[in-house]
Amino acid sequence: MENRVYFVIDMRSFFASVECAERGLDPMKANLVVADESRTEKTICLAVSVNMKKLGVRNRCRLFEVPKNIEYIIAPPRMSKYIEYAAEIYSIYLKYMSKDDIHVYSIDECFLDVTDYLKLYNTRAKPFAIKLMKEIYDKLHVPATCGIGTNMYLAKIASAITAKKSNDGIGWLNEEKFNKTLKNYRPLSDFWMISNGISSHLERLGIYDMEGISKASEDLLYKEFGVNAELLIDHSRGIEPTRMSDIKNYKGKSKSVSSSQILACAYDFLDAKIILKEMIQNGIYDLSSKHEVCRVVGFQVRYDGGGYDGHSTKLNVATNLYSIISNEIEELFDKYVDKTKKIKGVGYGLSGLLPENYEQYDLFTNLDEIKKEHKITDSVIKLKEKYGKNAVLKAVDYTPKATIRERNQMIGGHRSGKE
Repeated sequence: MENRVYFVIDMRSFFASVECAERGLDPMKANLVVADESRTEKTICLAVSVNMKKLGVRNRCRLFEVPKNIEYIIAPPRMSKYIEYAAEIYSIYLKYMSKDDIHVYSIDECFLDVTDYLKLYNTRAKPFAIKLMKEIYDKLHVPATCGIGTNMYLAKIASAITAKKSNDGIGWLNEEKFNKTLKNYRPLSDFWMISNGISSHLERLGIYDMEGISKASEDLLYKEFGVNAELLIDHSRGIEPTRMSDIKNYKGKSKSVSSSQILACAYDFLDAKIILKEMIQNGIYDLSSKHEVCRVVGFQVRYDGGGYDGHSTKLNVATNLYSIISNEIEELFDKYVDKTKKIKGVGYGLSGLLPENYEQYDLFTNLDEIKKEHKITDSVIKLKEKYGKNAVLKAVDYTPKATIRERNQMIGGHRSGKE
C-alpha cells in the first residue's frame, strides 16, 4: 500500500481558547471555564482553559467541582461564535489543500491528507504542520496540537496521546514506532475507538494494553466483540486501511430523526407532555424539510431520582404529518408513563424513514385534510428559514414550562451567544 501522511490538527481547549481570544487573554495562561451558570452550579463546564487543566481541573466537570481556591472567569457558551472560528480555521486549510483532502471530524478537529502537498510545497511533514498551526494562532489566537501518522488511526493516536506530551505540540507515529512506544501504554481508554466500556470488558478478559490485544486469541475477541474485533486487532498493531478517499466516497443514510433534553427542573406529567409535543413539532419540520416520512414512532422519559420509561409503535401509515405522529406518541405517553412521578428528561424518535413519495394512508383518511396540513407545514418551514425558528410559534409555546423558544436559540443544546 502506498505510504501516505496524515495530520490530525486539534484545537486546544477550543471553546475556552476562543473565549480567551475574544477577551484578549493568553489562552495558555488564563483561568477560564465555559459554562452556563444560569443553570445552577451543577451545570457542566463545556470547556476549561489549558492552564485550568494544569491546575487539576478536569474537562466536563460540574461548576461546583472547580476548586474554590482558583480564581477564574466564567464565560457563558456561545456556539455561534465557536462555529465562526471553526469556519475560519477550515478556510486556512483550504488555502493550502483541496476540501477532498480534509475531513472535519468535529468542531475543533480535522483530519488532513497532506501526502501530495508535501511534494507540491517541497516541504516535510513537521514544518508544514508548524506552518498551519502558526497561521491559526496568528490569525485567531487559538493554540493547536497536531498528530502526524502514516495512516489515519496513527495520526489520531499521535494527536490524542503523544502530541499533548511534546514541547511543540506535535506527535508522530508510524507502525514501527507505535508498536515500540505504545504497546504497553495504559489506560486503553485513551486510544481512539476504545470506550471505557470496551476497556473494562477487555480488563475482565485479562487484557490491559495494546500488546495484550495483539497477542489475544482472535477467536476469543470475535466471540466477545463480534465484528468490532477486527478493528481492535488492526488498531492494536497500528494498522488502519481506511483512507481519506474512502470517507469522502461514503454515502450515509439517515435512519431516524430524534431528540431529547434534560429538563431544568422536575416536571409533572402534563407539563412534560407539553415539552414532548413541542419537540415532536420541530421533528416534523425536520422530517418534512428532508422530504421523508416515517413508519415507527416512540418516546422515552427519565424520571427524577432515577429510572426510565419508553415505548415505540409501528404506524399503519407512512407519514410526516404532525397530527398523526403526535397523536400516536401522546397515546403511548399516556399509556406507559407513571403519572405519579416527576420527570427530568424527555425525548422522541421517528424511524423507519422512507422518501416522501412512499407516503401512504388508509382508505379512511381525508386526503383534502392531508393536503391542507402539508401546505401549512411547508409555509411554516419557509417562514422559519427566512425569519428564524421562533418566527412561528403556537400558544402553548408561551406557557410557563415551555422550552421551545429558548431551545430554538441554542446550537447543539447550548446557548448560541446571539440571544
